[in-house]
Amino acid sequence: MKIFIATDHAGFELKNALITFLTEELSYEVVDCGAFSYDENDDYPDFISVAISNLKTEGTDAKAILLGGSGQGEAILANRYSGIRAAVYYGGPDEIITLSREHNDTNVLSLGARFLDEETAKRAVELWLNTPFSSEERHERRISKIDSGV
Repeated sequence: MKIFIATDHAGFELKNALITFLTEELSYEVVDCGAFSYDENDDYPDFISVAISNLKTEGTDAKAILLGGSGQGEAILANRYSGIRAAVYYGGPDEIITLSREHNDTNVLSLGARFLDEETAKRAVELWLNTPFSSEERHERRISKIDSGV
């Protein structure tokens, strides 16, 4: 599975740590969509849009991980694209992560870098990647409604 990852300045250091974790410890293919250097004046849409466009092109055997200060703006932008289902995580119960995959088949995880330490972020990412979609009819029906704009 290919993973596209992107952030602005707020998640720059954490993004780099997650790339190492994903490639060296979990053996995923990771595509870094930026930011490529720390710039406190950069804008997250410039990087997030690249990751999401790549995800849409790649299709169902790919996912994206986004980072920002809270992760909220990044998820809002991602969710504007059809077929994208982004969930936000910035701490709290693990069930937030598992339900996002089991019930909503999320293909994007948006992390609030200002609220997560490195180990918590790694744990969240690994849990999200390892949690399958339940494929229950009621969840498939709901996703279909979301995708059709209903």
